[in-house]
Amino acid sequence: MPDALIIDAVRSPIGKRDGALSKIRGDELAGQILNGLVERNDLDPAQVEDVQMGCVTQVGEQGWNIGRMAPLVAGWPETVCGTTVDRQCGSSMQTNFNAAAAIWSGQLDVVVSAGVEMMSRVPMGSNGGDLSDKLTDRWQIVPQGISAEVIAEEWGLSREELDEYSLESHRRAIAAIDEGRFEREIVPVELMNPHVGVLFGVDETPRRDTSVEKLASLSPAFIPDGKVTAGNSSQICDGAAAVLITSESAASRLGLEARARFLSFGLSGVDPYRMLHGNPEACARALERAGLAWDDIAVIEVNEAFASVVLQFLKDTGLEDRREDVNPNGGGISLGHPLGATGARVTATLLGELERRNERYGVACMCIGFGQAIAGVVERL
Repeated sequence: MPDALIIDAVRSPIGKRDGALSKIRGDELAGQILNGLVERNDLDPAQVEDVQMGCVTQVGEQGWNIGRMAPLVAGWPETVCGTTVDRQCGSSMQTNFNAAAAIWSGQLDVVVSAGVEMMSRVPMGSNGGDLSDKLTDRWQIVPQGISAEVIAEEWGLSREELDEYSLESHRRAIAAIDEGRFEREIVPVELMNPHVGVLFGVDETPRRDTSVEKLASLSPAFIPDGKVTAGNSSQICDGAAAVLITSESAASRLGLEARARFLSFGLSGVDPYRMLHGNPEACARALERAGLAWDDIAVIEVNEAFASVVLQFLKDTGLEDRREDVNPNGGGISLGHPLGATGARVTATLLGELERRNERYGVACMCIGFGQAIAGVVERL
């Protein structure tokens, strides 16, 4: 079975809600990131066989198969195919999976796994309709914030723990920015105002002025006496990311040097009511397929959908004493969670951290709405 090599992984800087990126269409932002990916690897985009693009809210500007539209907007040849994938928060980790599987099976040689979500422009949930009575007769369907509350209660997590974790996420993201850790993964984005193009190259989501006191002052977001607030939840934001994945033969033919390879993936399905607690099982399945254990894994990215999700993960995996290895550069709470782009974004961040530490293995995982989770194992080369 051929290796699924990760040649490179890049992302846009993440824009806060109604911030710097909010005047750009999703297909145009994704097009800039696609071009940044091939330009810095000196790759003719005509060599790309398929673009697999994660996007959750596939309506309006993000409709009409944005996975096809974005490469066309970028000026890529019409021979480059594209499709759009929705596994909700895990969409562009699923496109990583799809791309790797296509290469493992020998069906494709050069694939871009990407993701985009412009949450300022295309409101979350605007692609949904009424739920089937047959669904709601069988399952209690609630907003994700309620599930985050249920997890906090069942796993014995206090409001103070959630807020302390959130503050640490912001501190880590700010330190990563100040130390230049994200510079390799970020493709600066051209912003257009009425007069001149301006390059935007630094995440604007981490809050330098936050504190435990400020976080504690926020009201519960979902239930009156709850623990989950806007401060200990992931941020609504805008962003795009892309990963170049090839076979060994294609990398050799095109003169590309791989940074890493995908070893395995894992999925889990859990009850839709609690919905957000599947990460440990998805990781266990991916690790078993890779023949690895947690002791082998140096860096772990757990999407910070809510602080309670990460703290539940740490409890269930027994990794509470390895917090410095989990989201060491912040995550969805501080950097933001542009839904369809997050899987590709955390892949880029995971690669950079493995290289910074000179370590071999990493895992990225994320919980998914309505009760799923997905994980991927990466080996740095």
